[in-house]
Amino acid sequence: MRRVASLILVLVLAACTTIALHRFDQLYGPADPRRFDQPLAPPPGESYAQTIQPILDRRCVACHACYDAPCQLKATAWEGLARGASKTPVYDATRLLAAQPTRLFVDAQKPSEWRELGFFPVLNEHAPTPEANRAAGLMHRLLMQKEKHPLPTSGIVGGGLDFSIDREAMCPAGAQIDEYERKMPLGGMPFGLPGLSPAELGVLSRWIERGAPYEGPAPVTPLALQRIAMWERFFNGDTPKERLFSRYAFEHLFLAHLYFDDDPERQYFRMVRSTTPPGQPVALIASRRPVDDPGVERFYYRLVPERETIVAKTHMPYALGATRMARWRSLFLDAPYTVDRLPGYSADTAANPFATFAALPVDARYRFMLDEAEYTIMGFIKGPVCRGQMALDVIDDRFWVTFLSPSVGDHREQADLLARDANLLRLPTGSSNEQVITPWLHYAKLENEYLRVKSEFLARGLGGPQNLDLRLVWDGDGRNPNAALTVFRHFDSASVVKGLVGEPPKTAWVIGYPLLERIHYLLVANYDVFGNIGHQLNSRLYMDFLRMEGEFNFLVLLPQAQRIATRDYWYRADSASTREQVYGGPSTTLPIDSGIRYRTADARLELLGMLKTRLAPVLAKDFELDRAPAVWRAPLRALGEVRGASLEWLPEDAALVVEAPGAAPATFSLLRNTGHASVSQLIGERRELRPDENTLTLVPGIIGAYPNAFYRVSPAQLPAMTEALRGLKSEADYAAFSERYAVRRTNPDFWSVSDGLVERYRRDQPLQAGILDLNRFENR
Repeated sequence: MRRVASLILVLVLAACTTIALHRFDQLYGPADPRRFDQPLAPPPGESYAQTIQPILDRRCVACHACYDAPCQLKATAWEGLARGASKTPVYDATRLLAAQPTRLFVDAQKPSEWRELGFFPVLNEHAPTPEANRAAGLMHRLLMQKEKHPLPTSGIVGGGLDFSIDREAMCPAGAQIDEYERKMPLGGMPFGLPGLSPAELGVLSRWIERGAPYEGPAPVTPLALQRIAMWERFFNGDTPKERLFSRYAFEHLFLAHLYFDDDPERQYFRMVRSTTPPGQPVALIASRRPVDDPGVERFYYRLVPERETIVAKTHMPYALGATRMARWRSLFLDAPYTVDRLPGYSADTAANPFATFAALPVDARYRFMLDEAEYTIMGFIKGPVCRGQMALDVIDDRFWVTFLSPSVGDHREQADLLARDANLLRLPTGSSNEQVITPWLHYAKLENEYLRVKSEFLARGLGGPQNLDLRLVWDGDGRNPNAALTVFRHFDSASVVKGLVGEPPKTAWVIGYPLLERIHYLLVANYDVFGNIGHQLNSRLYMDFLRMEGEFNFLVLLPQAQRIATRDYWYRADSASTREQVYGGPSTTLPIDSGIRYRTADARLELLGMLKTRLAPVLAKDFELDRAPAVWRAPLRALGEVRGASLEWLPEDAALVVEAPGAAPATFSLLRNTGHASVSQLIGERRELRPDENTLTLVPGIIGAYPNAFYRVSPAQLPAMTEALRGLKSEADYAAFSERYAVRRTNPDFWSVSDGLVERYRRDQPLQAGILDLNRFENR
């Protein structure tokens, strides 16, 4: 009887939904899904790009961008609004089969094609009248709902609104908006934030009433057209050597926001594959991943303009110029080697870049990645996803990254090793549909065998302690600041910046070529956000191995007598077998002492200091507190030195605005580094937290794309804020702290503070800046 009742309920709900969807048909005629296939031209003198998109950038893009946009609605381009929304979430860690990709500008080109993929309109597709454009346009309805039901002007947001990151999205389609308005009166847009100003709302309302006109994308500048032609010639040579290098470049640059270093306008482009050659319109090859078969024998690498607003969470800038081209010619095209045949695009090939690119010199590949190491690491930090907790819960909240020197050792011997043992380096992400556990067990065996071979290779190559010293660490060739990086984890997002930021961290990685390449192919080139549970889970499990390899390379620089103790400190919550996977097991022991002379009992801390000294000539200083006004530095340092359990009430990533009379506001990032006993646990991470080990990092500028809170203080308030932070013991304490220092969602000044942050971000960090994401903004 329960099953029958449930079935009846489902049928009734389905019938109600169908009735609701057809009510607009009755009022305004049948919808035409092709209405926006050809946009309406704006009236003379008006421009979507100059009047509408800037408002969307300030008020809508903060939530509606990338794959984690609620209901997949993207406000980063007119085409995103015309595409509409979907009830199907992109993030689904339980799906048994890979999902249909839904990438804007890739998987469909017209709104009518998106309708066939299950997207519903947010702009009116019924009769093109002003009344219908208002009443049947979901975008207008949601904007007006906020106008009718504004938020309170203080305290937290109530009304049943859910702000948790894993909340179920409410995606009313068609006339379902009527029921949504009744049930969620405070759910107008912007969701859980103050409404638009009367001027902004008036501009958007008039635009919607006129049928959402759009003049099309901006033309490419003459200078950029010249540079595109030059680079497309470079990437589309006919010789096997040129074609193999271009494939390697594409599989590493496909996510980059490419720009020309001599272009003052800094327009961004993406590298894509096309069935058409340079000089003809691009015919995009829409493969799921860059490593997948293009489906044609001859294709071409093309540069296309980035048509979406730049958002910080996906912005990965990469410069192209004459120096870069000369560098790549020297490394790959003029070097004395031959390419006898081009590799294919099978799943086996995708899983093993070492076999695929075996003909390219190892040194050239490593130098390619090292030259822009921040970008390379940023690939897995920002990568092809916007919500990365499955990949990011394998890393500590803050650690330093350095690299093995490419000028040390015999690269011909390393190339032989990689060629001989390439099968050991296969990755468990050959396809978007993978089994769950069985493949991982197989790859675990391959990893252990590789580690054994690697340890033997190191022992043979090093010979003795005299060669195991700081010379193994890349010094950036004395000029490259990419030699030293700091990674911050903010729970399910992360950031990477140049420099060794903050106090010495608990852990550090030293990365060599095989490890760097595998990180990229596991979590960037091979990763499919639309993949099934096996694909996603195997990526997460295998990343444990890669973290451990980076830590192994750091540990072997310590005295043998301290390696095990340091390892055990990092992995306090884990079994002996897990700890031995890092160092000290049958495959992970290096029986050679360090050649570094240590003078203290804490070699780990001493080594971190030595690394900072060695890399001092190239260390980036962008996030040093010395950039702050001198009179602020002492109280800011005191705030950044708060430690311990009180910090567990603080959000992961907060923006601190300091406002002094007669001075321009200044932005600082306040980052909580959560203490962990270990980060190798797949589930139950909270059980391994160590609140007494929590720390803060306070730096000038913006680090992190997802601020959880805005704080606003005067310099005189900093000491009191510091003491209040030290005294937090409960959620009630934090509520009082927030009432005093935070700019909450309900604050009438919210948008002016947010706009000021983004404006200073663009001014002070112009290359890195993009729209900040507010999907994770707290309501406390």
